[in-house]
Amino acid sequence: MAKDCRLPKKNQAHVSEVRSVPIDLGKLNLSAVVFEANLVDNPREWWIDTGATRHICSDKEMFSTYTPINGRKLFMGNSATSNIVGLGKVVLKMTSGKELTLIDVLHVPDIRKNLVSGSLKGKKKEVLEKELMKLQVVIIKEMKNLDAAKRAKIAKTFGPEFLTYVLENEPRTINEALSSPEAPFWKEAINSEIESIMQNHTWELMDLPPGSTPLGCKWILKRKYKADGSIDKYKARLVAKGFKQKEGLDFFDTYSPVTRITSIRVLIAIAALYDLEIHQMDVKTAFLNGELDEEIYMEQPEGFVVPGQEKKVCRLVKSLYGLKQAPKQWHEKFDRTMLSNGFKINECDKCVYVKSSHNSFIIVCLYVDDMLIMGSNRDVILTTKRMLTKHFDMKDMGLADVILGIKISKPSDGLALSQSHYIENILKKFKAYDSPPAKTPVDLNLHLAKNKGESEGQIEYSRIIGSLMYIMNCTRPDIAYAVNKLSRFTSNPSKNHWKGLIRVLRYLKYTSNYGLHYTRYPAVLEGYSDANWISDSKDTKSTSGYVFTIGGGAVSWKSSKQTCIARSTMESEFIALDKAGEEAEWLRNFLEDIPCWTKPVPAIMIHCDSQSAIEGHKVVCIMVNLDIYVEDIIP
Repeated sequence: MAKDCRLPKKNQAHVSEVRSVPIDLGKLNLSAVVFEANLVDNPREWWIDTGATRHICSDKEMFSTYTPINGRKLFMGNSATSNIVGLGKVVLKMTSGKELTLIDVLHVPDIRKNLVSGSLKGKKKEVLEKELMKLQVVIIKEMKNLDAAKRAKIAKTFGPEFLTYVLENEPRTINEALSSPEAPFWKEAINSEIESIMQNHTWELMDLPPGSTPLGCKWILKRKYKADGSIDKYKARLVAKGFKQKEGLDFFDTYSPVTRITSIRVLIAIAALYDLEIHQMDVKTAFLNGELDEEIYMEQPEGFVVPGQEKKVCRLVKSLYGLKQAPKQWHEKFDRTMLSNGFKINECDKCVYVKSSHNSFIIVCLYVDDMLIMGSNRDVILTTKRMLTKHFDMKDMGLADVILGIKISKPSDGLALSQSHYIENILKKFKAYDSPPAKTPVDLNLHLAKNKGESEGQIEYSRIIGSLMYIMNCTRPDIAYAVNKLSRFTSNPSKNHWKGLIRVLRYLKYTSNYGLHYTRYPAVLEGYSDANWISDSKDTKSTSGYVFTIGGGAVSWKSSKQTCIARSTMESEFIALDKAGEEAEWLRNFLEDIPCWTKPVPAIMIHCDSQSAIEGHKVVCIMVNLDIYVEDIIP
């Protein structure tokens, strides 16, 4: 973005204050250095620039005090110079209601972006950066040896004027985090994590018993992003090095259930049918709530070693992120809490909890530490929130907006799920954003067969397939067949396979705003099944597919290769219907535990367009009845 350019220490410019200071123009050195920041025109936008030694403003109307100056120059990082025509004071109004006064601001009409010098130190810098980031002011940071291909994380439009990129990697250590321009935010995240650990009484210090070996630990620092790509929060996690644990010694069972994405879609469809509110909560330190049964010792964390007790270790009383048994212990703790408060666990999905009475009900769906809460009225939702907050450190996120990277929107006639932002990101990531769009996901003239030659970009191919599978599994049943077909060639893709893959990406570009739309009609669960019998002469197995809908939107779907060989079209249709029947049975059993669904759950109609399969089914029914009749008469 710019060249590194610094002023010698002895010529460092005056640092801004949050108050007015008298200026002696005769003694003031007006030389200054900035990064090249001439990107776009907008005199009202401000940038924080750690390479600039002075505040710079291009708009004279923004000055509250002003003194003309002649004959002084501003030197920039690209070796260009601009005339300084004045100096004065500018007052910036913060979102908190505070006012920040910038003194010694240079008036440079030629500069296209107003710059706030990033050379502020200590608390004033922290306040300035925090407040201006709330206003979505761009912060330019000094970075050496920038590898944009690896560091470019996200692009976000700050209004229509300019585009900015977060170009830095997440810090790998505490020292790296606290020496970065984002140090105030990392410090806040680290302190929040350690406070949660201490309040939860996660460990106790003691001498290491003879023969025991303590586990190491590490700080993991990540930025969390919103659906639109902007930074949501800075997150710090203290993680135990669980890969050094030994099975049978310091851990045993590790399995922990996770809710099916199908369950989430079914619940959202039901919420659309009955016009229910869906709220969202997040457990801030979920895994810290699990209680340990094993004796586990860990080294004291970096940056928080207790003075005078450096040789002691932490005996873990409760679970910690990174431990093998941490997910299992957390889920057991959550189960006990919900059961003790009158909830029942869904028999088909162990992460869905239901509580009902004669005139109200509440449903909680847990995905590790994120949860959706929906109920018959707002009072029962708020009561459940208070109960959860009493037992765990919770973050109330209000009405559900994003879950697992899926955007939840509320049109006038129901609810909708989409992943337009994620699709846009993968199109840019895999350099398909500028490709011409396609109206269908499959090119019928493209023959896909096993590659007997050399592989063409196998690693990149598998990455794209993984991203497409995530989209397909969440919100896009329309690409299920194409992705299933292309995924069969992940181990050795050819040029033709790449053409098919690019075709799917082009189709996603054309349909990036497509998603699932659940309405209030029809209020029934029904399915559709189909099969493609041996489309390739060299592949003797057919392809099955099914989709189930509620309220006009798909809630469950699958396209997969059949595991056995079908000798006819009718047989392949029966195999497909069998798989659809298994899913229908699961959905029916799942709905049995949902209070607002009609009881008993009626039989699910599965539509099939194969006349041979329908007629064959009638013949089978007649033969079965005949066998029973003969068996009853003849001993």
